[in-house]
Formats: sequence, structure tokens, C-alpha cells
Amino acid sequence: MNKAELVKAIALEAQINKDQATKALDATICSIKKSLQEGEKTVLVGFGTFSTAERGERNGINPKTMEKIIIPAKKVVKFKPGKEFSELVK
Repeated sequence: MNKAELVKAIALEAQINKDQATKALDATICSIKKSLQEGEKTVLVGFGTFSTAERGERNGINPKTMEKIIIPAKKVVKFKPGKEFSELVK
């Protein structure tokens, strides 16, 4: 499902027009992004939790040259599905 299909599904489910559904989806995504930028996590009960984690510096190998390299530390976004959501796909 891409964004256009998701907007259409939201519009049908919520009985709103596509413009309203697009605004609602964009606002939701924007709010989750802001929360993660501020170091907070977003918990959607029954769906899952968006959070950030620090990935430490690690050793790696350049597959093209087989040269050993150091991969720098960085923050990454994590998603942990909720119990209800996980059970749907089993």
C-alpha cells in the first residue's frame, strides 16, 4: 500500500474526503517525526511504538574493496509493533 492508497482507505474508513484524509495523515506523520526529533517516543496502543536508539560505532567491510572500515555511531528510528498488531500477521 502506498500513500495514495492509504489516504483513500482512511477517507473511506473515516467517511471523510481525500483532502481531509491527506491532511490527517500528514499531520500524524509530522507529529511522530517531531516527537522523535525531541527524543520522545510515540506509543499508539494496539499498533506499536516509534522510538529512537543510539547505534554505536562498529567495524565493517567495504564489499567492493574488502577494506575494513569504521561505521560511525548514529541515531536510528525503531518501531516495535504492539501485541494486537503482531497477532494480525501471524
